[in-house]
Amino acid sequence: MKRNDARAADEARPANITRDYLPYAEGSVLFELGETRVICSATVEEKVPGWLRGKGRGWVTAEYSMLPRATEQRTTREVVSGRPKGRTSEIQRLIGRSLRSVVELDKLGEVQITLDCDVINADGGTRTASITGAFIALHDALTHLKAKGRIKGDLPLTGFIAATSVGVIDGVPCLDLNYEEDKRADVDMNVVMNSAGEIIEI
Repeated sequence: MKRNDARAADEARPANITRDYLPYAEGSVLFELGETRVICSATVEEKVPGWLRGKGRGWVTAEYSMLPRATEQRTTREVVSGRPKGRTSEIQRLIGRSLRSVVELDKLGEVQITLDCDVINADGGTRTASITGAFIALHDALTHLKAKGRIKGDLPLTGFIAATSVGVIDGVPCLDLNYEEDKRADVDMNVVMNSAGEIIEI
């Protein structure tokens, strides 16, 4: 089995990280994985959802979207339909769960951090690129809060996370599928791991 970009089966695409990509966000990154590009930004707000008010805990959540021409064919903006599609909602929940798994929310105080993940070019692995990029933006937002004195002591993180896709193509397990490979894969999944090498989401 030959991959269409000549990579070995266990070889990921080159990744490039540009931090502080947006001037106003407390944390932001342009995360590039091969031809997939995602802008991830972190917004810090001195509020939490109603069900968390008065409990002294923070919250981390995520939103995900794809520009209409991030793909070969234009996709309609979801705002036109008035609500996110099921796939988008699923991805947003996955990103949020993954990030919260390594944040000590009780040490964050009543602060909400929203991670916006906007895909500007899609060539497979957009949700895994979003998770990895969002974690970097989150880390930088927490560093920003610490510099302002809003967080005392160490950053409220139990570890780092990153994500990748894996799949089986023509009977061969392959790492980090691009779009053409994703279409051909007999089996494919997304894997989120922490810095201890533990799988926290599949």
